[in-house]
Amino acid sequence: MNKGHLIKKVEKGSIAEEMEISAGDRLLEINGEVVEDIFDYQYMVQEEELTLLIQKPNGEEWELDIEKYFDEDLGIEFDNGLMDEYRSCSNKCIFCFIDQMPPGMRETLYFKDDDARLSFLQGNYVTLTNMSDKDIDRILKYHLSPINISFQTTNPELRCKMLNNRFAGEALKKVDKLCAEGSGIEINGQIVLCKGVNDREELHRSLSDLFNYRPNLKSVSVVPVGLSKYRDGLYPLEPFEKEDAREVIKEIEYWQEKSFEKYHDHFVHASDEWYMIAELPIPTADYYDDYGQLENGVGMVRLLLDEFDEALSSAVDNGIGGKELSSYKVSVSTVSGRLIYPFICDMVDKLKEAAPDIDVHCYEIRNDFFGERITVTGLLTGQDIIAQLKGKELGDTLLLPQNVLRAGEDYLLDDVHISDIERELGVKVRIIKNGGDEFINSILGL
Repeated sequence: MNKGHLIKKVEKGSIAEEMEISAGDRLLEINGEVVEDIFDYQYMVQEEELTLLIQKPNGEEWELDIEKYFDEDLGIEFDNGLMDEYRSCSNKCIFCFIDQMPPGMRETLYFKDDDARLSFLQGNYVTLTNMSDKDIDRILKYHLSPINISFQTTNPELRCKMLNNRFAGEALKKVDKLCAEGSGIEINGQIVLCKGVNDREELHRSLSDLFNYRPNLKSVSVVPVGLSKYRDGLYPLEPFEKEDAREVIKEIEYWQEKSFEKYHDHFVHASDEWYMIAELPIPTADYYDDYGQLENGVGMVRLLLDEFDEALSSAVDNGIGGKELSSYKVSVSTVSGRLIYPFICDMVDKLKEAAPDIDVHCYEIRNDFFGERITVTGLLTGQDIIAQLKGKELGDTLLLPQNVLRAGEDYLLDDVHISDIERELGVKVRIIKNGGDEFINSILGL
């Protein structure tokens, strides 16, 4: 097994280039210490005097003494951004969506991460069951903040059941250390709610316990469990209905009032899905406390609607792309999941009022791939889009939301490429980036 960390790139004009460090070399030690991961590295290279042990591709080892300014970067990029193996999850959670994936998909889609370092770097949520006391000490030492934690429940026995891990309840004690006075660590929490398991009295208990972790615990999102059709042999779970959702929102509003009295924020938030299930209006922007839980689907709809209204108002008053809005003539189509579809239709209707010569066809795509209970746009697949749009009026361009694509790629979740959709449907595809103004620009072809 190769030692150290493979160097992928050295920046031109950097200290590393001056010391003749090159791509393909390996970093073995800094000041006589082995570098465990990116956090060790970033901490160690802050010093003004460094001794690096570098191994060349031929096996020769160089010891390099470096003098630099405090915090000055060496200009090294590593092959593995984390500089360590990703830690997978050892739990068998009753709500895990990865366990509900169909067979035969890309191997990476079945990887369950539970790495606190990715929580800091990428916003991933961790259960704490995969963390040692040393990991907690490193979080405190390097001040890795914020850390995102999947609580699910604060009832230790129930948490063991939900995560199928006998240490899951004990792992909650790590939160006490992270929230100790003077730690300076900020935490965001998440509760995946399962009907008849951790809702009602258990949800009340959990939010009561979590309230005691304030002010370190900045926010908690409550999201309904996602249920695909691939649940054979898994824990029996049922979807939430209208009255269930209203009960959840009522419980959340109780804790929001308590939080606002003491901390002047809402603290705990219901994801957008709850309001749609409950058939209640989406709250106003001030409810979302600067949208700190946006990645959990908390406030996405409100932010989109407000951005759209603001952009539309500006376009009506000032024109857009150097033209009056009413002068645009386009023929396009859009797709979305069932959850957001009514809001997309409302936005299109508003835009048509201001630009009567545009022709926009809105299509709701049923999720046959994962099952009809999955209603979010981000889990739509290329094969469902193709199958359900065959023979439909699509105009000159089909607009696809950016979140149906794999990050940084032109493939959808099921490995269907954008070009496959264009070929099968005989229409040009254009990607709609996130944001209400981008929605308008994409429709108008800007």
